[in-house]
Amino acid sequence: MTRTPAVTAVLRDPPSGYAGNRGPAFRDFRGPAAVAAMYTLVQLVLFHPGTALGWDETVYVSQVTRGAEAAFFSAPRARGITFLVAPVTVLTSSVDVLRVYLALLSGAGLFLALWVWRSLLSQRVLALAGGLFAGLWITLFYGPQVMPNLWVALGSLFTVGCFLRTARHRSELGALVGTGGGVAFVALMRPSDAFWLVVPLAVVAVAARPWRWPALMVALAAGAVVGCAPWIVEAYVSYGGLMERLRRSSEIQGDLGWQLAFGDQMRALAGWSLCRPCDVPWKQPVTAVWWFVLPLFVVGGVLAAVRSRRPSTVVVPTLVGLSLAVPYLLLIGYAAPRFLLPTYALLALPTAVCLVWIAAAARPRPLVAAVLALLIACHLVVQYGVLHRKVVGSRADRQAFERITAELHRLGVRPPCVISGVEAPRIAFQADCASRQVGGNDGSLTAAGIAALAQDRPVALVVEGDTAPPAYARGWRQARLPGLRSRPDLRVYLAPFAGAAADQASAAGRAA
Repeated sequence: MTRTPAVTAVLRDPPSGYAGNRGPAFRDFRGPAAVAAMYTLVQLVLFHPGTALGWDETVYVSQVTRGAEAAFFSAPRARGITFLVAPVTVLTSSVDVLRVYLALLSGAGLFLALWVWRSLLSQRVLALAGGLFAGLWITLFYGPQVMPNLWVALGSLFTVGCFLRTARHRSELGALVGTGGGVAFVALMRPSDAFWLVVPLAVVAVAARPWRWPALMVALAAGAVVGCAPWIVEAYVSYGGLMERLRRSSEIQGDLGWQLAFGDQMRALAGWSLCRPCDVPWKQPVTAVWWFVLPLFVVGGVLAAVRSRRPSTVVVPTLVGLSLAVPYLLLIGYAAPRFLLPTYALLALPTAVCLVWIAAAARPRPLVAAVLALLIACHLVVQYGVLHRKVVGSRADRQAFERITAELHRLGVRPPCVISGVEAPRIAFQADCASRQVGGNDGSLTAAGIAALAQDRPVALVVEGDTAPPAYARGWRQARLPGLRSRPDLRVYLAPFAGAAADQASAAGRAA
């Protein structure tokens, strides 16, 4: 099979005299750089200021915010994202500053993840792949958020690029180190995702030339060990051992096993952060059109790479991307669009290869290019519509939590205090309280324990609607709270606090 000029233009051959650490000059990388800069700018415009911390974000941020009570850290979570935001959270509790920091960092991360591919794919392909991935509402929404999934995506894209460069050139020592470092970064963020990243790369490494695979296997293994070490150590310190932590993680995630979640993920693209259980009606099918088209473009990109006699450049990221999707499409019975961000990042490469190939080979070329540009523009409009609703909702949530906090303070719930029940982590973090739950996935104390806490500090139990309070809260004073968009009817049960009477008497004495 011979190469055609259209296919050759898609894949980049190493430049003459390639020495392993050289690639196209920066002026030849302006397209991907512009995409990364635009990605950062859009985040800054949309998310700063005024968006609220989500539930999971609050859990992560509370671990490393100076003066804050750390929320319960459940078994599946890893501390990589807390390490990433710690330089900011130890200095300030401002959510707006945190958003700006993460927007800048995620833009730099996208640039770096594309940069390592500069000797493997053309600038046009990388710019288009970066734009397709960055243009998803999921990628934009989670760029400035304290969540690990986007960082797994960028780390995986970086790792696969370094891996391929190492496999092709013996002298690529930097790429070999980058392979191990990328795996370690992903494992630090989400150890389970690192497993699905390493497995296909290890298979490819074994199939590589004899002099290459031992070094690559060592890099993959070393990166996995280094990145997973904190999670494993914590398993023995806080969760009763590694197997117990794995068992509890599976239980919290609904018992991992054969569970098809294709339909759940498809419906969640309409703007759900978490669809569990995902039995919601599918009211906006247009938001999932790209999901059905994506496999066709991926296959087209693979065929273009095979036609060029350099299939590994596209086949390997495709295999790794599909591998990273396995647990979230086949093993978990619910959906969150962010789970598939690593898959989307890697599949953007074959998609871009296919689109550039079509634009270069089809005739008449201007008309084909115009049609493709129009389709991409329509896709981006749909993505922005979903993103806009998410941002508006997040800003409304921030204002609602401020009203809830003000009302709790008026009712006497002030530090040191404890919040339990509905939305406890977010309310507690906003009110400078600790969040504690009795039972459930975040259970951290018993009914007797929360009753004991009520003896020396304000304790509040937040419930939704007409939900009856548990036995330990019967007889507690009841009051209404301002509602949230998703929970408009909130009430709070306030434990009798012996210190409250003393405070009132002291205040009366001072007034007299």
